[in-house]
Amino acid sequence: MDWGMILSNLIHDTIVFSTALIFAALGGMYSERSGVVNIALEGMMIIGAFTGAVITFFAQDAFGSGAPWIGFAAAIVAGAIFALPHAVASITFKADQVVSGVALNFLAAGLSVYLTKIIFNGAGQTTTLAHVFSKWQIPLLADIPYVGHALFEGYPTSFIAFALVALSWYVLFKTPFGLRLRAVGEHPRAADTVGINVKRMRYTAVMISGALAAMGGATIALTTTSNFSHNTVSGQGFIALAALIFGKWHPAGAMGAALFFGVAQAIKSLVQIFGLTQYVPTGFIYMFPYILTILVLAGVVGRSNAPAALGKPYETGSR
Repeated sequence: MDWGMILSNLIHDTIVFSTALIFAALGGMYSERSGVVNIALEGMMIIGAFTGAVITFFAQDAFGSGAPWIGFAAAIVAGAIFALPHAVASITFKADQVVSGVALNFLAAGLSVYLTKIIFNGAGQTTTLAHVFSKWQIPLLADIPYVGHALFEGYPTSFIAFALVALSWYVLFKTPFGLRLRAVGEHPRAADTVGINVKRMRYTAVMISGALAAMGGATIALTTTSNFSHNTVSGQGFIALAALIFGKWHPAGAMGAALFFGVAQAIKSLVQIFGLTQYVPTGFIYMFPYILTILVLAGVVGRSNAPAALGKPYETGSR
């Protein structure tokens, strides 16, 4: 048994499975750094997966291998639009942000399946896509034994996700926009006093959150599943939320936590590949990532320092 190849495959699969979580966790970070709780990451990922799969399906005859990029771009727009009701309810009408997020999750789950049945003549899932993202190989580096396959061969969305981690760190901590975003999430009254439009910043953050989470959902549909169905996302939005908390609302921390949960998904995949299901119940294998999520949150959430104004509506000009 080639343990080097097993480890290489484990790292490779970890990156594949964590990509969607990284996108969604980064999305949650923007929203919650601005002070708006985003329980709706799951629903936003569902909308992204649905839109990405459907648009790719209709575009693939005309655009061929370019169709997944069109579907991916459409998912970004759809995610931003779908996040707007959460922003309106939470920021303008000051509704309970958790209730608003849960409502969007239910809406996304029901609406996506309903529209799928209408578009695909009663089928519960989209037709398998003829064109999805193919893996990229970084020249020369991908040829390195074991390491090349593990780190330098992957879907384009994985490279985009890691680039966005670095970009998000720069935006959050090195730009005026990031300073304002953190200000409205920590002390909106002080931000308002110096002329920062708190509502506008929060609206922008929530829509960015929706766009990024939808990128995560589209990644799943356009890489590992090649279609959309009711269980395409399957709770990964909640795992991404856990990664955000575990990562202490920091881009690098969220990425590290997403990779940690990605390992759980990769191990689940390897257990099935090596036929260990005869020793470990299949149900436990599928439960493992979610059990790990609960255990991590139980041990970490109490010690995490969330943005001070998280979940607190703000009235412009209030004192």
